[in-house]
Amino acid sequence: MDRLKGRVAVVTGACSGIGLGTVELFVSEGARVIAADIQDDKGAALAARYDGQVVFQHCDVMSETDIAATMQAAVDAFGRLDILFNNAGAGGSPQTIAEMTGEAWDFSQNLLLRSVALGIRYAIPHMKSVGGGSIINTASIAGTQAGAGPIAYSVAKAAVIHLTTCAAAELGRDGIRVNAICPGLILTEIFTPAANVPEGLAKIIKDSMRQNAHNAQPIAKPGLPVDIAKACLFFASDDSEFVTGTHLLVDGGMHVGPRTAWDPEARAERTRMMEERRAAWERSQAET
Repeated sequence: MDRLKGRVAVVTGACSGIGLGTVELFVSEGARVIAADIQDDKGAALAARYDGQVVFQHCDVMSETDIAATMQAAVDAFGRLDILFNNAGAGGSPQTIAEMTGEAWDFSQNLLLRSVALGIRYAIPHMKSVGGGSIINTASIAGTQAGAGPIAYSVAKAAVIHLTTCAAAELGRDGIRVNAICPGLILTEIFTPAANVPEGLAKIIKDSMRQNAHNAQPIAKPGLPVDIAKACLFFASDDSEFVTGTHLLVDGGMHVGPRTAWDPEARAERTRMMEERRAAWERSQAET
């Protein structure tokens, strides 16, 4: 407890999913938080819930003005800025590279990459004024391999990982650490955005994900926002004071190898297929 006592954090995308889980954990560890989001009703309810320890700030991360104002809001409300969690985002364009328009590409990159770069840029002077800080960026396992997300999303998240490395190099001597978290399959609203998925279909998707998420990786539990929040707490606290410029996979082991490496049923099926091939070959040899 109290690992963040006396510190002030900005969390973008703070009113749902990973952002909300992180706000809750940060507050429990003593931080005061600017909860930045475009969901005004949820933001007001979140601020009221914590009565002074959380202040809601309307922030559309597509707006440079909003981002700058959000960082300033931390200083105005609490006198300083120590932690920034660049978390806000969405799935971006679902188009393949063969279908992609320039407009769809730019929207995805602005939402998922430009917003992170600008968050870092506008946090820097406030963190320098207090002798340093910690910046955490939400990347994704989609940024480390093909097939884990749409192409525009995946490329943007790969760029967030490299942005994290480059920013860490530039800011280390200012006492500002920069790290990224790469979530795997986490049960959040990102898979069923209200603007694109009808409510009935969204419920079907969510129910299916809840039922099957435990079977998507070696660790047989669904990924939850709190799993990412705990990693974020590590990067925000002094526990990681000698860690910068890295990205942490929080994916339940998705990267350990193909399904046959960890799923007994998949291994058994591979063995069965190999035995069938061998038996077929032996029959063919006996017939000649």
